[in-house]
Amino acid sequence: LVKAPGLPDIGGGDQLKLLGNDVMPFFDQDGVHEIYRSWRKILDEYPGQRIGVAEAWTPTVQRTANYVRPDELHQAFNFQYLGTSWAADELREVIDLSLDSMRPVDAPTTWVLSNHDVTRHATRFANEPGLGTQIRTPGDRALGLRRARAATLLMLALPGSAYLYQGEELGLPDVTDLPDEVRQDPSFFRQAGQDGYRDGCRVPIPWSGTEAPYGFGPVAGGPSWLPQPAEWAELSVEAQTGDPTSTLELYRSALAVRRAQPDLGAGTDVEWLDSPAGTLTFRRGSFVCTVNTTAEPVRIPAPGRLLLSSADAVVDGGETVLAPDSTDWWAV
Repeated sequence: LVKAPGLPDIGGGDQLKLLGNDVMPFFDQDGVHEIYRSWRKILDEYPGQRIGVAEAWTPTVQRTANYVRPDELHQAFNFQYLGTSWAADELREVIDLSLDSMRPVDAPTTWVLSNHDVTRHATRFANEPGLGTQIRTPGDRALGLRRARAATLLMLALPGSAYLYQGEELGLPDVTDLPDEVRQDPSFFRQAGQDGYRDGCRVPIPWSGTEAPYGFGPVAGGPSWLPQPAEWAELSVEAQTGDPTSTLELYRSALAVRRAQPDLGAGTDVEWLDSPAGTLTFRRGSFVCTVNTTAEPVRIPAPGRLLLSSADAVVDGGETVLAPDSTDWWAV
């Protein structure tokens, strides 16, 4: 919408530093706010309820808060949170920073783990940290899914709005081995840009059946606009529905608990509790969330009655064993 004065050039991989502290000449220019204010006036002219959401790549969460001032948009995607590694100290830091940044403008904090421009978090968490948000290797699939399930429960326990990207509720990984002849991303056909690796998160989701396109298209065995892996038959909505261990049923259960718990989603604060290294524990009213980001089980006093677990939580008398890479929800 607004470019830096002089239209300075920037080339190659430098455009990928979307989550760093660099100021891009085509992102987050101060002049965009006048435009958003004009759009907000148009939104407010109509009856009923509607919101505007900013997809704003900014160098800091504080800059993101500029987009949700009272006369601009209502919410903005929290890309700093999306780009955070699966590590307790880093997660706590970005959670506190996000909440602190939104309070002055009286806007809800948002949380997001995946979208149409980045590698799905089930694959990002399957790889070593520090590789960025667009990854070309599948990594450890089981590890990535375990962390993704835990990260989801953590996100849904935080105050504010959570955004879910289609297919993550099935635990879908990125498709990292698409052949060049089927690629669709315009960036793939340009030398500069995002290298065209956004196609991996845009493969159509599987709905039913045992062969592609898994109910996405009308003809069994027919083509879809990007090819789906054969192993996705086990990840379809049909295959996961009714299986209490499936990622789909975990999402359904988590959303049901979130709706039933008035302390979840509302408010702007979390109360951090003492927790061993590599773990997080916070309380929100009568609800407690425990997170273990380490590869080892951790024993702690049981905070209350277990509501939901991303893994197999073990409650032994007055103590619980937090499984590696897991999140548990508790009622106090």
